[in-house]
Amino acid sequence: MLSFLRPLPFLTAFVLGSGLVLAQTPVKVSTDKGPIDFEEYEPVSTLKVSEHKLTRSKYPFIDVHNHQFQMDNMDLRKLVTQMDSLNMGIMVNLSGRGFSSNAAESTRFLDQAMANVQKSTPRRIALFTNINFAGVGSPGWTDAAVRMLEEDVKKGARGLKIYKSLGFSVKDVEGKRVRVDDPRLDPIWAKCGQLGVPVIIHTADPKSFWDPMDRFNERWLELKLHPGRKRTDNDPVPWEQLLAEQHNVFRKHPKTTFINAHMGWYPNDLAKLDSLMRAFPNMVVEIGAVIAELGRQPRASRQFFEKYQDRILFGKDSWVPAEYATYFRVLETDDEYFPYHKKYHAFWRMYGMALPDEVLKKVYYKNALRIIPGLDKSLFPN
Repeated sequence: MLSFLRPLPFLTAFVLGSGLVLAQTPVKVSTDKGPIDFEEYEPVSTLKVSEHKLTRSKYPFIDVHNHQFQMDNMDLRKLVTQMDSLNMGIMVNLSGRGFSSNAAESTRFLDQAMANVQKSTPRRIALFTNINFAGVGSPGWTDAAVRMLEEDVKKGARGLKIYKSLGFSVKDVEGKRVRVDDPRLDPIWAKCGQLGVPVIIHTADPKSFWDPMDRFNERWLELKLHPGRKRTDNDPVPWEQLLAEQHNVFRKHPKTTFINAHMGWYPNDLAKLDSLMRAFPNMVVEIGAVIAELGRQPRASRQFFEKYQDRILFGKDSWVPAEYATYFRVLETDDEYFPYHKKYHAFWRMYGMALPDEVLKKVYYKNALRIIPGLDKSLFPN
């Protein structure tokens, strides 16, 4: 006997005999205007609750995770006007050397970017430098990389940014994957500690990118829209291995401060992240691109922020000014059930943490002023 159950928006479910069978074929839902599916379904909430829609932060903030790819020649006055509209005091551009794999070209880009900042707005923008991984394993590569790092810091670079390509796609001269904890990189991490500059490091991606792309995967829609983000244990290695490599670096270099980008991809498992914070006192975290995880667990998130209030930094990652409003609302208000700004990142709703003012100030600017050298403290409240 075949008994039909009410279908999910994107699945056909039915009972056959004594077993539940779920077919993963898209199902159109009939409406008076025609069929819709899961990707189109966007109901308007009928919930009536207090709302505090913010467009500016309560306190001036430092965005420690931003990318500007034309800072060598762009009009920075327009950028600062946008920053002012958000109440952003300082932007940290992590793409200091651009994307050229040619050392001379990337050095020229950095020099021109620094000159442009110095000419236009030296107090409002800070640059991090990057490592050119071309030629890892060739004679003298490590020494040359360390010298370049030293020279960039002398020029004014405030720290080092490591992209997720390390561990993913970076290959040495023999064509082998360069592990995040490759010993040939140890002098670089050590030099950052000696120079007193932090390393902001992005390793791996959300765990869901490695999971099967099925009805149980929260990132199903994102992976459908961006199929290039899907990973497997052989592309390049298991997720757990990449993070273990990163943690090995933290362990081997306790005198270097590491800013773990995207909360180390554990914002959805704060108990695990808590254990890492305890294991690695030289690790701090930033919240770029993970506010959706924090906004769906406001009580646990607030407890975590209060516990580690001295080790959490504000970051956004992608430069879309309108999206900052979600961050401000989650951090500052106690609003309930409000939408995130990208459905494919979070089809669930957000809730505010209502952080205490002193915690908010630390996340917005005090921690960054302590961790990143050379930032102008006069731009922020005492």
